[in-house]
Amino acid sequence: MPAPAAVLTGLGSWLPTKVLDNHEIAARLDTSDEWIRTRTGIRERRVAGPGESTVDLAVAAGREALGGGSADAVVLATATPDQPCPASAPQVAARLGLGTAAAFDVNAVCSGFVYALATAAGFIAGGLAERVLVVGADTFTTLVDPNDRTTVPIFGDGAGAVLLRAGDADEPGAFGPFDLHSEGEHAELLWVEAGGARKRLSDTPADRFLAMQGTAVFRHACARMAESSRTVLERAGWMVGDVDRFVGHQANIRILQATAKQLGMPADAVVANIDRVGNTSAASIPLALADARADGTLAPGHRVLLSAFGAGLTWGSTVLRWPDLGQL
Repeated sequence: MPAPAAVLTGLGSWLPTKVLDNHEIAARLDTSDEWIRTRTGIRERRVAGPGESTVDLAVAAGREALGGGSADAVVLATATPDQPCPASAPQVAARLGLGTAAAFDVNAVCSGFVYALATAAGFIAGGLAERVLVVGADTFTTLVDPNDRTTVPIFGDGAGAVLLRAGDADEPGAFGPFDLHSEGEHAELLWVEAGGARKRLSDTPADRFLAMQGTAVFRHACARMAESSRTVLERAGWMVGDVDRFVGHQANIRILQATAKQLGMPADAVVANIDRVGNTSAASIPLALADARADGTLAPGHRVLLSAFGAGLTWGSTVLRWPDLGQL
């Protein structure tokens, strides 16, 4: 008997109510709406309000994905947990009423959701769980220097979630194969230096906020996402022309477009909601899936390629045939 596959059976999303548009940013920083839109594709993003945490967002998205059902395990992809210790996933599980379900965090930053999907698929394949809730949630605006005009316009907060069940590898909604990689020697291209065991928090703002070498990150992201996508398509036995929708990490519209071009995909295959939510890190792909399902961009039977790139450096990809999720 082949090992069971992880099959998509529920989908949820949640965004903070506070909207921060480009004009508000331009009013206090040396930038403009046009500069932000032409370089990132972003018009606005959501920002968590006072007292609104990563766990709060994850619970809301997870509840929608569960749809009144249950899960044996919770995998939370986040780089912004509510506290360094303990992990945030057990709090999510408790607030969702999942009892003593296994629960833990995965931190692969913007690649976190794909890493978490692969982890959940392993739980299901190994018989450790029948149903796994995978949540991507980040309040990344808490890591951004409010006076940095290069990072403030990029990031937003949000959460997206999927519920996976054990099923057959050839049925609609089955994830896989997966392709995952890392390149730690380039960690300093995108990182927060202080706050961990290597360097404690200090009074130097630069230590506590995200530092990004944008040009180098752009180059690595396009190359690695295209490379990983080709690998996973080959493993799945798909040609590039078989892909109906490409859902990449929503970091920058130019990265999405450049990656699709490298793969030889038409522009209309690219799913993008970055204009409305910005870069939401681990929440990016599930939020894009939820929006695309809601507006009809994703339809049952579509062959979907997912690919992400993030700090670490980390990257990964997977595929699925979009299922009929009914009236979720």
